[in-house]
Amino acid sequence: MIKLNLSEQSCTPERWLAIIFCLLFYGLIFSTYATAAVPQHQPNEPAKMTHEGHTDTTEKTSKHVHPTETKESAAKVGLNEKLGDYLPLDLVFRDEQGNPVSLSDLVTKPTIIAPVYYRCPNVCHFLQGDLARVLPDIKLKAGEDYQVISFSFDETEQPELALRSRNTYYAAMKNQYPDHAWHFLTGDLATILQLTDAAGYHFQKVGSEFLHPVAFFVVSPDGQIIRYLHGTHIVPKDLTLALYEAKAGRVGTTIRKMVQYCFSFDPEQKTYVFNILRVSATAILATLAIFAAFLMFGGKKSKKDKNL
Repeated sequence: MIKLNLSEQSCTPERWLAIIFCLLFYGLIFSTYATAAVPQHQPNEPAKMTHEGHTDTTEKTSKHVHPTETKESAAKVGLNEKLGDYLPLDLVFRDEQGNPVSLSDLVTKPTIIAPVYYRCPNVCHFLQGDLARVLPDIKLKAGEDYQVISFSFDETEQPELALRSRNTYYAAMKNQYPDHAWHFLTGDLATILQLTDAAGYHFQKVGSEFLHPVAFFVVSPDGQIIRYLHGTHIVPKDLTLALYEAKAGRVGTTIRKMVQYCFSFDPEQKTYVFNILRVSATAILATLAIFAAFLMFGGKKSKKDKNL
């Protein structure tokens, strides 16, 4: 029979610290198991059928595939992420009214840029529709803290189509979104290719339709590419964190560092993940430090009271 000595002499601060270090060790192991239990993205998920037999393959490159594609054309389509590169902001497009507008006049704050073509009946519509669903719930102020740009990579589309798209998605947001927070642009082929090539976004025209990646990107106020987000289902957390990253110091440093400490971007899953191990270890260490201080300073105070 093992007897535990619970006398006052045995419960010294040193022994308490040893016990807490053991608890810390097991807590870290538990956190590791909890992290491993998070479901992981399966890169080889089967493609989902969407509108009229179109296939939306949203893994990794998230390429919009039409049934008429060939191997040669598909090879030219894809997304080569150029994180950290800068967009040419001197490019001039046309706004919904047909007026020329330079990207340098628009990209003055963190900006979401969505390459689409307005006649697309499938994923482009889904992508912008999901933006319309998510944007009103973003806590940042649209038009002040960030803005959105949709631009058509079909040089044949005119400002009338851009205006029609604008009215459609603003109506989906019940016209409560700020007027100048989401721009819909068109341009000539040379201008379009300069922008898409700078972003690593490669598309191919097949008949009257296009093969293209299903993705958009977030840039900083000086046009630096900060993050790519893939697929037609937008997670508000991912978009918000990407915008905070694009702030690049314009928001309080403490907030930005806290966000980056608690979340990190997983390039495999194309999403932000909660750093459960890091946060759990920090919480345990903080608790340990507080308890150790209590034992050391509280113990000394008790001894002084006994001596009195």
